[in-house]
Amino acid sequence: MKYSMKTDMVYVKIHRYGEEVVVAICDEKLLGKKLVDKEKGIELYVDPYFYKGELMSLNKAFKILGKATIANLVGINIVEKAVKEGFIHPDAILWINNIPHAQYVVYH
Repeated sequence: MKYSMKTDMVYVKIHRYGEEVVVAICDEKLLGKKLVDKEKGIELYVDPYFYKGELMSLNKAFKILGKATIANLVGINIVEKAVKEGFIHPDAILWINNIPHAQYVVYH
């Protein structure tokens, strides 16, 4: 899958389950796409129901991400910034056909 990587716009959606704050963020151009890696046996649908919240800049998204107890991130732009900001360790990235996916959980 090829998509233009240099945009700082991402979709951010907040889901609340009790005290958990789940923040789902995907790069703008991945919304609604199905990521498939046949070699690894992985399919990930970047479901608008889960990811399509507000379209915003990476910087604004990171202000929200800091409040998450659980995060689900898909896309080169958001995952790369999450690594740079110390939210994600590079070894924790799952690559699906050259697109990174990462999750984290904050334990209290």
